[in-house]
Amino acid sequence: MIAVMRQRFRGTSLAARAVRSSLLTVGGFGFNQALRLASNLVLTRLLFPEAFGLMALVSVFMMGLQQFSDVGTTTAILQSRRGDDPDFLNTAWTVQVLRGAGLALAGAALAWPMARFYDEAQLLHMLPVAALSLFIVGFRPTRMDTANRHLLLGRVTLLDMVTQVSGLAVAIFLAWATGSVWALVISGLVSCAVEVVINWVFLPGPSNRFRWERAATRELVTFGKWIFLSTVCGFFFSQSDKLLMGKYLTLDLLGIYNIGYFLAAFPMLLGGMVTRRILIPIYRETPPRRSRHNFLRLRRMRFIVTAALMTLVGVFACVGDWLVDLMYDERYLAAGAVTVVIACMQMPQIIVQTYDQAALAAGDSRTFFVLAFARAVLMIGCVLTGLELGGLLGALLGIGAAYVLAYPVVVWLARRMGAWDPLHDAVFALAATGLTGLAAWLNWPVIVAIARLGGG
Repeated sequence: MIAVMRQRFRGTSLAARAVRSSLLTVGGFGFNQALRLASNLVLTRLLFPEAFGLMALVSVFMMGLQQFSDVGTTTAILQSRRGDDPDFLNTAWTVQVLRGAGLALAGAALAWPMARFYDEAQLLHMLPVAALSLFIVGFRPTRMDTANRHLLLGRVTLLDMVTQVSGLAVAIFLAWATGSVWALVISGLVSCAVEVVINWVFLPGPSNRFRWERAATRELVTFGKWIFLSTVCGFFFSQSDKLLMGKYLTLDLLGIYNIGYFLAAFPMLLGGMVTRRILIPIYRETPPRRSRHNFLRLRRMRFIVTAALMTLVGVFACVGDWLVDLMYDERYLAAGAVTVVIACMQMPQIIVQTYDQAALAAGDSRTFFVLAFARAVLMIGCVLTGLELGGLLGALLGIGAAYVLAYPVVVWLARRMGAWDPLHDAVFALAATGLTGLAAWLNWPVIVAIARLGGG
């Protein structure tokens, strides 16, 4: 039995590659999150809450630049029949480099309007410097995507660990030496530069060169136009909380929210990474619509992934306040209640997280856009309503409401791809209800206390 399991793990079959890649993805993500937590604990003692609020605004700005110009080159490489063709890869890389240069210029141009909107003069200087990282990552080799396409992630994961360690070391040293929020900005640039260089040097395969093939460009544009619209919507779906809170709340309260969100979002971020890296190749090679056998294999995988993530998020929901009290000083204690509520609010999204990539794997980026658009509209509306009616706590509850209200659209997408599994959803909806009730019972005093913050 052990020999059979070892052979399955070491083999070249889709199942063996999926298992190896899943373990590597989870291990790499766990390592990176442990580093992020360690740096977070150190940096919160070297810096001040307002610094994390300021960096939250910088991060939102950077993500907005990326997603407002995303043409889906990585996703195109993962799902295209030409995903291993050098002409296609080099054309995609050329597009990526040009995009990075344009983003860096856009970052410099938009710094003044952002500084005025949020009334934060430091953004005028920080945003152009931070935007240089977008130019740097434009030179990432497509060999990273090729390894992902074939579920060969061992070396990619190791190199990502090196990148994270380098960024952490620079951030801590500069924060200790300067006590300035600039430590976080500069460490981001160093991390991006290290990532590009080591992946160019240590990943096997031919080097990228500038190329512009018309057929490849046409395919990238045809597939990417819906990816572009989807990522714009995805930006508002994932970042509207920080965008709106940055206007409604003080910087220190935004920094506290960012700390709480960082802890609570661990399971959902892990799930997102697994589904992006693993599920597109699996859906591409074993579409659930093709056979009942494929559907049942995906059901087993889906139950395992969702159960693991739901267990993790349940733990954070129940003990989040205790964790913050244990790890942070008194300036950040309110982040405990944020962790508890955010963990509970993310449970509906975790239930449906394994459906999203089915449309992209089938090359149907238009259907994926419809889901992304619905989610963005719901998230903006619910968070804004929550802020107006209940301050910070209202916004947190609004996030959960947006996830729940988006469920019918997720079901529509999953049914089109033959991936919807009502048994799976019902089982974990019951589990989520029970975990939310338990977390509320254990943490009711701190949940009530957070209602007084931010106008609640």
